[in-house]
Amino acid sequence: MRNKNAPHVLPSYDSIFGLDNSETVLEISLIELHTYEGHPFRVTDDSDMMDMAESIKQLGVLTPGVARSREAGGYEIISGHRRKRACELAEIPTMPMVIREMDDDEAIIILVESNLQREIILPSEKAFAYKMKMEALKRQSGRRTKNPVQLDQNLAGRVTRDVLGEKIGDSGSQVSRYIRLTELIPELLSRVDEKNIAFIPAVELSYLEKEEQQLLLEVIELLKTVPSLLQAQTLKQHSQKELLTFETIKSIMSVEKRRLDRVTFKSEVLKKYFPASFTPLEMEETIIKLLEDWAKKNPI
Repeated sequence: MRNKNAPHVLPSYDSIFGLDNSETVLEISLIELHTYEGHPFRVTDDSDMMDMAESIKQLGVLTPGVARSREAGGYEIISGHRRKRACELAEIPTMPMVIREMDDDEAIIILVESNLQREIILPSEKAFAYKMKMEALKRQSGRRTKNPVQLDQNLAGRVTRDVLGEKIGDSGSQVSRYIRLTELIPELLSRVDEKNIAFIPAVELSYLEKEEQQLLLEVIELLKTVPSLLQAQTLKQHSQKELLTFETIKSIMSVEKRRLDRVTFKSEVLKKYFPASFTPLEMEETIIKLLEDWAKKNPI
C-alpha cells in the first residue's frame, strides 16, 4: 500500500516521453492549460487526488507536464491532467510544463504512455487508451516523425499488440480483449468499470450488435442479474446466427446458471489444507483472501 505521506513523484519526463532534458520548463498559468480532446482517462476528486493536492501544496509539482500550443490560444495538455487538477485543489495558480510542438499521433502516444503508468486504471480507460495508441502507431508506422517519440513497433515496422502491452505486463491477446471493450455501449461498459459485469463475459458481449446490447441492458434491469461467462457465450452464439431477440435474451438470462459456471470442492479435499478447527466460513474467507492476492499478481 502506498504511503500517503510520500510525495507524488513520477519517473523523469525525458525517460517516459523521449524528451530532451535541454528543453525549457515553463511555469504556465492553469487558465491557459486545456484538456486534450478525446482524453480517455478520468480525473476524479478521489482520496488519491486529495493526497496529490496535499503533496503539491507542500512540495510543489515535482515532475513537469507536457503540452502543445493551441490554435485557439493557450496550451493543450498532453500529460499532466491530474496534476493540473491537484494544483487547482491546492490553490496553486501555475504548473511547470514542457511545451512541444507535435502532431496528433505523437500527442496520443505520449498521453497514453504517461497515464498507463498509474497504479489504478479502469477497464474502460485502458480499453480506449490501447485503441487510441494502436491507431496512432499504425498511422505512424513506416513514416518518419520530426520529434523523437519512441514508437512501439517491431523491426518490420508492423505494430503488434504484444509490444503495445508489454510495458505494463499485458499480453497481445489481453490487449485485444481490452480493445474489444470499446465496442460495448456506454451503459454496459460502465458496469464493467463498476465490476458489476466481469471482464471476460464483457469481452464476449462486445460481439453483440449495438441494438442487441441495448436489449440485453433492458433484460438486465428487468431481471436484476448480469450474464455469466456461459450466458455471455450463448448470447454471442445466438447473435452470430441472427437469432438474438428480446425474448431470446430473456430466456437465456432466466436460465439458472449451470454447474459449468461453478467450481466446487469436496470437503475431504479442503480438509487437507486447513486445521481441523476451521469452520466452512473460515475456509471460504481464507480461500477468497488467497484468490484476491493471486488476482493482484495475475490480472485477468
